[in-house]
Amino acid sequence: MQAKTTLIFFFLIPLFNLFFQPHLSNASSTNITAIFAFGDSVFDPGNNNSLPTLFRANHWPYGKDFPGQVPTGRFSNGKLTTDILVSQLGIKQLLPAYLDPKVSDKDLLTGVSFASGGSGLDELTAKENHVLSMVDQLNYFEQALKRMQKIVGRKEAERIVEKALFMISAGTNDMLFNFYDLPTRRYISLSGYHDFLLNRLEAFVNELYKMGARKIAVVGFPPIGCLPVQVTINSLLPSIHMFQRVCVQQQNIESQSYNRKLQALISTLRPTLSGSKLVYADVYNPLLDIIQKPSDYGYDHILEGCCGTGSLEMGPLCNEFNPTCANPSRYLLWDAVHPTQATNEYLVHIFQRTVLPQLVD
Repeated sequence: MQAKTTLIFFFLIPLFNLFFQPHLSNASSTNITAIFAFGDSVFDPGNNNSLPTLFRANHWPYGKDFPGQVPTGRFSNGKLTTDILVSQLGIKQLLPAYLDPKVSDKDLLTGVSFASGGSGLDELTAKENHVLSMVDQLNYFEQALKRMQKIVGRKEAERIVEKALFMISAGTNDMLFNFYDLPTRRYISLSGYHDFLLNRLEAFVNELYKMGARKIAVVGFPPIGCLPVQVTINSLLPSIHMFQRVCVQQQNIESQSYNRKLQALISTLRPTLSGSKLVYADVYNPLLDIIQKPSDYGYDHILEGCCGTGSLEMGPLCNEFNPTCANPSRYLLWDAVHPTQATNEYLVHIFQRTVLPQLVD
């Protein structure tokens, strides 16, 4: 059961190294004052550390390549995409967890992450995993706003929020826990569950907008069927692919279906949010291209992670008793779900090239 309760957290677009792509290099060129992140483990830098949950990464070998080799609660061997992005934009070196006791009111002015590993758009997902729900994250953001207003005043706090980038990554855990692996919501049709999640997302975006958010990037689903945990589970089920490590194509098709609906929702919602820049961040197509042509991007290992066997190890199952690979940068993933720092670095270059230009004032 512990293995099953650890199969979550979606891993973002993996890629490798495209330092020669043109991109926006600092905060002044994009006019972004801060980054506020919401969602799941993709953006969680340690909010779960003090929560009574299995979904924690504040232990070795997580953080193996992080500055000081410290396991901070980030689900990676090193930095997250949000850490790298906030540094590339010249805002600060790392994007901290809001619940980190060392985070000061001043730190809030340049952004924090409210994301929680194991969370999702479905409240049931967070409840069952004992992590922060999206509602909890909104409440903490409201609390952060009040703290900001106390030190810089209401007008300046509003200006910072208006110029800030808001990033949302959520939904993959909902599919894994409530539809595929532990099908709590299996009585709902696939299309119906997608609609349910998107309705929750729409409500979340509307609340952020009411609180002053104007630049919002929403990450779509990756090819869920290519997540190593899904590959492993599928290889154990009776089928023509039994004992084979291949992507679950039906789940990938369903991920594409969700992403089309998400893009349609964004197109419909954008005109209703006056003055906003609401953007879709595609991770499905770039990621699938890497999976199909790994050597083109410098990877040797795609469907297994660096930690342990790479087939199921994550969270508590990826620990100091597991061997780790010699060169994580040759691996798409650090554990069975989450990307290596090398992958996160490339993801940031793609994000800067394709998404940030749409957010420039």
